[in-house]
Amino acid sequence: MNLTELNRIATAMVAPGKGILAADESSGTIKKRFDAIGVESTEENRRDYREMLFRSNEAMSRYISGVILYDETIWQDAKDGTPLVKLIEQSGAIPGIKVDEGTQTLPMCPGELVTVGLDKLAERLKKYYERGARFAKWRAVIDIGSGIPSMTAISVNAHALARYAALCQAAQIVPIVEPEVLMDGDHDIDRCYEVTSRVLNKTFQELRVQRVALEGMVLKPNMAISGKKCAKQAPVEEVAEKTIRLLKACVPAAVPGIAFLSGGQSDEEATAHLNAMHKLGPLPWGLTFSYGRALQAAPQKAWSGKAENVAAGQNAFSHRARMNGLASKGEWQSSLEQKAA
Repeated sequence: MNLTELNRIATAMVAPGKGILAADESSGTIKKRFDAIGVESTEENRRDYREMLFRSNEAMSRYISGVILYDETIWQDAKDGTPLVKLIEQSGAIPGIKVDEGTQTLPMCPGELVTVGLDKLAERLKKYYERGARFAKWRAVIDIGSGIPSMTAISVNAHALARYAALCQAAQIVPIVEPEVLMDGDHDIDRCYEVTSRVLNKTFQELRVQRVALEGMVLKPNMAISGKKCAKQAPVEEVAEKTIRLLKACVPAAVPGIAFLSGGQSDEEATAHLNAMHKLGPLPWGLTFSYGRALQAAPQKAWSGKAENVAAGQNAFSHRARMNGLASKGEWQSSLEQKAA
């Protein structure tokens, strides 16, 4: 393992003013997104859509540091025969790959899930590296509800995350470690804070046990935020303050960077929260975004599967990428959104 090289890539992934595009929706998820805009989810349409994003020169070269791909996408070629991975590399961004194989119900733990996909992962990583992937992603899902999460769910998911991370580093691939505490419930921000703190502490304990080099990874956590169904939604400043306090308490300074998931926040919410956190600096690690929906909802709608809308889709993507790029330096203002509108 060449840790210097892993650290170089991890640091580039969280470079100031840039963040990661999560374009790794599973076939089922992208079908839901395409259904919403009236587009059939064929392999060709999925390819055309992602090619549109990767050819958005302004967004990709100025605001996107890396792209997380789905297995189907990493092997696809653009319309002109150029591998999509090459389009990403040509823009100066780093190609990455989602390697988990989704979730299964966790035995003896009603309502809880464990992420699977460790079998044969070492061989898969080798092939992905040859194709150009230099980082990977594995997502653990922790739900908050009555009596959950259990210590069992937190432990098994943290253990799997750490095993995945160790396999990645052995394959010279930077692991994005993503323990996501979902925001779907009616819990308040303090309950989210408490659960996320337990999840992060357990995850870093497992990473140390499995000898993962913290300097060669990126953390992708949720923010400390109110559940979607909570009657009292915490304001932007509170989300920022509590998230930073949580991360400082749980995330060692050796980690080069933290790239947040958007987790169901609206486009502007995700941007405003990230921006507010940068007002609380200096911070011990790079802090940026790794958004899927919050970067893609607008371009998907603008594109709507029509070739004549490619430029409109690219403009919408460039705008969201720029807003989040500014937020990752604390330079975003809501007036910039109005200007674009």
